[in-house]
Amino acid sequence: MLKYDRIKITDLHLRAIIGINPDERKNLQDVLINVVLYVDSRPAAASDDISDSANYRTITKEIIKLVESSKFYLIEKLASEIATICLKSQQVETVSVNVQKPTALRFAKSVGITIERGKTQS
Repeated sequence: MLKYDRIKITDLHLRAIIGINPDERKNLQDVLINVVLYVDSRPAAASDDISDSANYRTITKEIIKLVESSKFYLIEKLASEIATICLKSQQVETVSVNVQKPTALRFAKSVGITIERGKTQS
């Protein structure tokens, strides 16, 4: 069984309209996103060609575009949509997405969700 390699996009700090409360529907909030792309990196390592790898720059740009234009109510939905973006890359077999809302609870550092999706369950 192949163990996949991991490409990590760490601590992507963005702002979005997200939440169910009236003030959350009007004001941008900080969101912190971490993504792990599970890939077989051997073809890219052999060829040294970006077309054989998951292009994390392109994926990150798509995530930023989604988050900054989104108006989701739930972080679950945001995480799911980010996973869908990542799985569009031919090289990404599985993805782990963590979305945090640092200011969601007064006495907590953050509230978040981590989801894992694969090509067959996106």
